[in-house]
Amino acid sequence: MKKVERYQAVIEYFKKNNPIAETELAYKNPFELLVAVILSAQCTDKRVNLVTPKIFFQYPDIEKMSRAKFDDLFNIIKSISYPNNKTRHLIGMANMLKDQFSGLIPMNVADLMKLPGVGRKTANVITSVIDNQPNMAVDTHVFRVSARIGLTTNAKTPAKAEKQLINYFPKELIYKAHHWLILHGRYTCTARKPKCDNCGLNHVCKYFKENHSTTNNIQ
Repeated sequence: MKKVERYQAVIEYFKKNNPIAETELAYKNPFELLVAVILSAQCTDKRVNLVTPKIFFQYPDIEKMSRAKFDDLFNIIKSISYPNNKTRHLIGMANMLKDQFSGLIPMNVADLMKLPGVGRKTANVITSVIDNQPNMAVDTHVFRVSARIGLTTNAKTPAKAEKQLINYFPKELIYKAHHWLILHGRYTCTARKPKCDNCGLNHVCKYFKENHSTTNNIQ
């Protein structure tokens, strides 16, 4: 099977089985999403969603977040991974937005990456979710799933995986494909024990062929 054919099969499957794919982070505006995504680094969305309501109640906007006291904010997010760093990042992010971006969240990857706690993955999430920009955020789920299925080949880093994925997914679907792959990795193509027998993509999956099947013709 050629890579183009594999991508087409994956797209057709997800269009049919998960046509409305969205982030599982709870948010109401770009500021709330930015806070949630910063907190979600090496932490589950479920845990973040338990904590953010109190954050947004006390710090509902950039101005109030910029004036947050470290200890006060830390005590709210201390159940999240790396709370010290993330507390500094949130306060620093809000201050930079206020001082350098007129209190507005920029909608381009380069400017977003200037903010504390925002790397390329986070910037890609923000721009793709808020603005449907064709940016592919490669987290651990996307990296694993795309390699297993065969959407990426010898991609040793998230950056290399991102480059391959955006070259093959149609531009208008990249923002949605990000969620397709994340959710598939979260619930089906799990890290330790993928649910291959119940996966609707096993007929085009290289991992399935190599580990489970001896009868199909995937190449």
